[in-house]
Amino acid sequence: MQKRLQYKYLILREFYYSNSLSCAELSARIGKSIPLTTQMLNDLMEEGLVEEEGLAPSNGGRRPLMYSIKKDAMYVVAVAMDQMVTRIAVIGFDNKPVGTPQHFDLELADNPDALVQLKGAIETALKKSKVPRKKILGVGIGMPGFIDARKGINYSFLSTDSNSSVSAYLNKELGVPVYIDNDSSIIALAEHHFGAAVNVRNAMVVNIGWGIGLGLILNDQLYRGENGFAGEFSHIPMYDNNKLCSCGKRGCLETETSLKVIIEKAEQGLKKRTHPVF
Repeated sequence: MQKRLQYKYLILREFYYSNSLSCAELSARIGKSIPLTTQMLNDLMEEGLVEEEGLAPSNGGRRPLMYSIKKDAMYVVAVAMDQMVTRIAVIGFDNKPVGTPQHFDLELADNPDALVQLKGAIETALKKSKVPRKKILGVGIGMPGFIDARKGINYSFLSTDSNSSVSAYLNKELGVPVYIDNDSSIIALAEHHFGAAVNVRNAMVVNIGWGIGLGLILNDQLYRGENGFAGEFSHIPMYDNNKLCSCGKRGCLETETSLKVIIEKAEQGLKKRTHPVF
């Protein structure tokens, strides 16, 4: 039973990235036999998740029957967080948001209520979308910080009690699966599948915002490193400025190159002015 469910998720994932596929194409992509893939497709059609799209355009041979996910069958909740603002969109399998994506002011640093506020923001976005909860496949959250995606823990922000993780807490409160990952890693993955790094086997994607992040695609896979923190090059000590970084060390790259630093320098420059700006 568990294996069959895993096969179905594999098929749905391939449809999400490729829109429409034939049974033979699916079979090759998921590495399963055509009879098994056909059976899984039939099951998914009975469940109302997959539909036939008709025959593929002619290329001189026999035209295969094409399949795709029903666009209104399932939705995902995409949550993009930075250190100050959280953006939430409920998205169908055609990659189009339902209504207008929601914006929430939610400061992560030194905010013990950030996790509860995040839960409330997701609940608000779900209510405004009017999508039934049973159609929500899951919630995916990209956020800054040192994150163990497998355990659902953010070691930098969003504190929980000792017996829970960010993912477990939100899963329990929202009633749907929740997954978290480092924002730079998620951006790199998105570029690899939909953006500038499509069909590129190796890529480095730099994310410049309130901090500096780096996502790595190596051999067509997201690279996390031994402990899951690969790409955190902004926390390499590079300056003798004695400035405390968000990671706890001093003199990191981020202490001279992030948006926070630019704002601090602008504020200092304005304070030094002896004449009005206008």
